[in-house]
Amino acid sequence: MQEEQVSIPGPGGRLAGRLIAVPDPRLAVVINAATGVPAGFYASFARWLAEDRHAAVLVWDYRDFAASGNPRRSRATMADWGVHDAAAARDWLAARLPGLPLWVIGHSLGGLALPFQPGLEGIARAVIVAAGPVHLSDHPWPLRLGIASTWWGHGPLLTAAFGYLPGRRLFLGADIPGPAYWQWRRWCAHRGSCLSDPAMPPLASETLTCPVTLVALADDGMVPPVAVWRLADWMPKAAVTRRLIAPADHGLATLGHIAAFAGRNRAVWPALVA
Repeated sequence: MQEEQVSIPGPGGRLAGRLIAVPDPRLAVVINAATGVPAGFYASFARWLAEDRHAAVLVWDYRDFAASGNPRRSRATMADWGVHDAAAARDWLAARLPGLPLWVIGHSLGGLALPFQPGLEGIARAVIVAAGPVHLSDHPWPLRLGIASTWWGHGPLLTAAFGYLPGRRLFLGADIPGPAYWQWRRWCAHRGSCLSDPAMPPLASETLTCPVTLVALADDGMVPPVAVWRLADWMPKAAVTRRLIAPADHGLATLGHIAAFAGRNRAVWPALVA
């Protein structure tokens, strides 16, 4: 297996990525990360996928985040990340490996924004994991209290004070650019989510006609299954399959919103892409 650090030209600057590939791959896969999750988190899954599907897999970081830069003075929005950067990464991989079927695996934001991206007709298959338009009322108690504070309590106060959401200090993972936080908050605080956001481009999903697998995780309180299933309405021309994964069915105690891609949970990986 080969691993190559790559630099992808994006609309807001260079995007740092890693291309993980077997010799003579038969498939190209781009993994679009969840909000605040560095690309390195997906590397073990990408290596497994490269071997299992004889693929070349691109993991990459959104602009001004992780290996692609500093979020603390960034003007990047969620739309920049999920629509424009993701399209640039996909186009780069398609140009690097022309002629190969192209898969998109989107986790949370990386899947939610897919129907807004240009060039969807070039995708052979999409796997969308733990992604969907979610509202505060969808979250179970007591998680709902913490999320409410993220949108109406400590979240806006700290973001206004620092200019970015200090996720590291809050044990929420990584720091998030201020503009991305405010747009994220707007999506999750209103039932229309990003579909009603005037800063988002119109849906391009009429051109998304490939098979799409929506994967919901039964114990995910951040984006519960009911929110994942809503995303199907944004993909009217796609052949959508819904898949509910329960941790116990794979000998696991929990998965939650993020950990399906963690190396310790590799038992669930075949089900994600089946």
